[in-house]
Amino acid sequence: MTISAVLFDFSGTLFRLEQDETWLTELTNHEGEPLDIEAQAELMRRMTAPVGQVVELDAEHVHAWHNRDRDPGLHRKVYLEVLKKSGVPHADQAEALYNRLITPSQWTPYPDTEAALKAASEAGLKVGVLSNIAFDIRPAFTARGWDAYVDEFVLSFEVGAIKPELEIFRKAVQALGVPATETLMVGDSEEADGGARALGCEFALVDPLPTADRPDALLTALRTHGVA
Repeated sequence: MTISAVLFDFSGTLFRLEQDETWLTELTNHEGEPLDIEAQAELMRRMTAPVGQVVELDAEHVHAWHNRDRDPGLHRKVYLEVLKKSGVPHADQAEALYNRLITPSQWTPYPDTEAALKAASEAGLKVGVLSNIAFDIRPAFTARGWDAYVDEFVLSFEVGAIKPELEIFRKAVQALGVPATETLMVGDSEEADGGARALGCEFALVDPLPTADRPDALLTALRTHGVA
């Protein structure tokens, strides 16, 4: 198969919201005690899990959870509830942590993100970033000059569709002007990103490990599919 375009997921693929101890040191539980290391790690997992409901929610918040990446208001609503249910009962602390989540500059790129974007672009391929997200991630790229390697950003809250729905993959390949059968989707979720296969795309799975533990998975994925 000839690959003419590459779509990259954002969270857990190109960038990762790394655990930063400075964000969590002032968090306290219902008893006013600091959260221990295990609780902090679990909190970060719940804030970035691509699929699957992470806490028990009432019907109102279940609806918000399933539609969080279509609507920034629902995203904020449900994640503040997730934080509350995860041992962060104080609204001011939850708001502060949530605001970290939706600030692009707080996300850490994987070591080979720039190289992978550049390699695909310089090989003459169309490059897109396709994300289930409720905030604008473009600043994470423009701040580093990496937007020069990206032809299109297709963000769920802007297009009204989420992975693995076919509509969002269809919008992405149409935006790039390349057939789905000539497009490689790279992502960290078999369920969400792997949905691209149903449209005819190739798919490469990467592990959403901490950035220090995953030096070259993106480049490996590209090479495996004859790119870069």
